[in-house]
Amino acid sequence: MIINNLSVFFATFISLFFFRKIAKVINLVDTPNERKRHIGAVPLVGGLSIFAIVFSYLYTFPTTLTNSYIYLSCAGLLLLIGVLDDLKNLGFNMRLTIQAFMSLVMMFNGELVLVNLGNLFGPFELVIPNLGYLLTFIAIIGAINAFNMVDGIDGLLGGMTTITFGAMSVLFMFSGHIQLFSFSIAIVIATIPYILMNLGIPFGQKFKVFMGDAGSTVIGFTVVWLLIEGSQGPSRSFQAVTGLWLAAVPIIDALSTIFRRIRKKQSPFKPDREHLHHILIRFGFSPKLALITICIIAGVFSLIGIASEILNVPSYIMFWSFVGINIIYFFVMTRIWRITVKVRRYFGITSKFNKKD
Repeated sequence: MIINNLSVFFATFISLFFFRKIAKVINLVDTPNERKRHIGAVPLVGGLSIFAIVFSYLYTFPTTLTNSYIYLSCAGLLLLIGVLDDLKNLGFNMRLTIQAFMSLVMMFNGELVLVNLGNLFGPFELVIPNLGYLLTFIAIIGAINAFNMVDGIDGLLGGMTTITFGAMSVLFMFSGHIQLFSFSIAIVIATIPYILMNLGIPFGQKFKVFMGDAGSTVIGFTVVWLLIEGSQGPSRSFQAVTGLWLAAVPIIDALSTIFRRIRKKQSPFKPDREHLHHILIRFGFSPKLALITICIIAGVFSLIGIASEILNVPSYIMFWSFVGINIIYFFVMTRIWRITVKVRRYFGITSKFNKKD
């Protein structure tokens, strides 16, 4: 297994360099603008590299997932649309339409639906065979866009990916699902070279790469696929509510952002600079410190999710605790500018960012 994982690691590095060359030829690059503060044109190839590894893995071990070829078809089309969006800016409506279609394929052809939600309201399991399709549809669209929204500073999407799949791998291992465990580990290892190059390690900023919408879309889709596969059926690895904790930071930040935008009568998917990482930077955190802080928070949430499975904590406790955290986070974020001003004045913090960025 160690040799296989080393092969994944170095294969990902090689593929990143390969796709960088192609990206420069076809202009698959991200250029700075009023919302993007990086330097120079950066190739958007992280998603291509990780998907290449995932495709190779599932082609070699096709029984890893329920309907692996359905997954690859859906993820491949999402990747293609993401690449076209990175190249031509297709617009959100087009992306949402494709995401909705892939959600239907995942449910009806991939046969993955959230039916058993566990004991969310007491000692009895909540089973929703019909409403499950609507909930699954929302979960898929939500996960895809939550991981897209979190891709705001270097290393953050890679960090969230590593933590989420790493936490899932632990639960798959404990439940004896070795194939899903190995697959999750492979994704973690494939993400590490991307994180390093995204942060300019070890080759410097000259070889920097970004994930791109193609990558964040495929990662979000893969997360929700594994969370549903791992939480449903008689041999499930964890409760459905545990999935919320394993991907807590992207979910909580996305929900808060969407509700705030709706409250302002704006599009819930309108880009802005009011995500958690932006707020921390305005508090005076450096981008790297913000990255470390958010990854620690995400890691703690994931550990809580893992511990809840080991200790058999009832789903209703975990669910309502998660709801409470969301309410508190939303309450704080709706008042964050007043809090930010007071904190910055108290500590005399200055920053190149301001509310109108």
